[in-house]
Amino acid sequence: MAGMSFQSPHPINGTEPGLKVAQPVPGEPMINQLFRTVMLHKGSDLHLKAGLPGMMRLRGVIQKMNTPTLSQEHLEKLIYPILREKDRKVLEDTGGADFAHVIGDDEARYRVNLFKQRGKFAVVARLVNQSIPSFADLGLPDSIETLCHYEQGMVLLAGVTGSGKSTTIASMLDYMNATEALHILTIEDPIEFVFKDKMSIMNQREVFLDVSDWHTALKHAVREDPDIILVGEMRDAETFEAAVHAAETGHVVFGTIHASNAYSTIDRILGLFPPSQHGAVRQSMVFNLKAVVAQKLIPSIKPGKSRVPTNEIMIVNPTIRDLILKHRDEKLLDAIRSFYNEGMLDFNENLRQLVERGDVDKSTALEFSPNADQLKMMIKGIKVATSGLV
Repeated sequence: MAGMSFQSPHPINGTEPGLKVAQPVPGEPMINQLFRTVMLHKGSDLHLKAGLPGMMRLRGVIQKMNTPTLSQEHLEKLIYPILREKDRKVLEDTGGADFAHVIGDDEARYRVNLFKQRGKFAVVARLVNQSIPSFADLGLPDSIETLCHYEQGMVLLAGVTGSGKSTTIASMLDYMNATEALHILTIEDPIEFVFKDKMSIMNQREVFLDVSDWHTALKHAVREDPDIILVGEMRDAETFEAAVHAAETGHVVFGTIHASNAYSTIDRILGLFPPSQHGAVRQSMVFNLKAVVAQKLIPSIKPGKSRVPTNEIMIVNPTIRDLILKHRDEKLLDAIRSFYNEGMLDFNENLRQLVERGDVDKSTALEFSPNADQLKMMIKGIKVATSGLV
């Protein structure tokens, strides 16, 4: 790129240089040098914006790279060589595009979000772990494994962007892939983790690359003899209805949803539909929803781990089913706390376990707790009573 090099030291805002930039690999797009820099420092995300040097998230904190300040022209020259035609069209039509970018011979994979802000490009790219971690690697609760043995129904992963939902689902799918002879079909935009066939057949369809749109992919999915279907994010009523249809026809459906905890997922799903349909949607959830796993990532003190997941698990047993049907969502958290023996878990109980295991320090657990006073008592061994379900 004329007038631009990532090799010589560039003072950042007149002070010390930023993080050392990786060496370029001949024949690769220039932006790969920045992607490789994230890999070099074991960062998690690349951030590019006109008017700033390259940035990365390292151990949860945004840090500067030792690059020149990037202009809009620089960003265009970095980004356009890796954009497919369909991504360019989506960018022009909507102002943003999501796609996967592979480094080298499947050496690393990034989930890239390209968007415009104040009329200029910005890029956020997350490094996706190429090896799919096990439940033990992630530090997930034991009851996660039990959620992999349903023969029909829906399992939802809830959390904000960046909470590790995709990684947890990938771990669950790969567990089933390794332990059962199934046909597992994923519908993604973009594909993040690449699975290898083990005991199961794994087929991964990328929307806009392998199939024209979400609706077509979901319509075709039930005709492709799957046992397990990953439908990605429950982003609208149409996607949820298609997932329900797949569950009703005897498939296990995994999906993600943006919700802060397990019990608020019910309200989040209802919000996809007009109020006149809420009764029917509740009926549908009662018959098809098997479990909701909510997740957050929090700082860890465990050697070799910068962050660990904390989870809330709601399994739809007869009590949960009855509360959903009777519009008593405010009692769902009490129900979760009443059924620890069935594998359910609320955030505070999981945070207590993480402190006890030495994965998280007490101050961090209290900071991320939905009820710090209650958690303090739980850490001291004082049992906290629920308010009852009557």
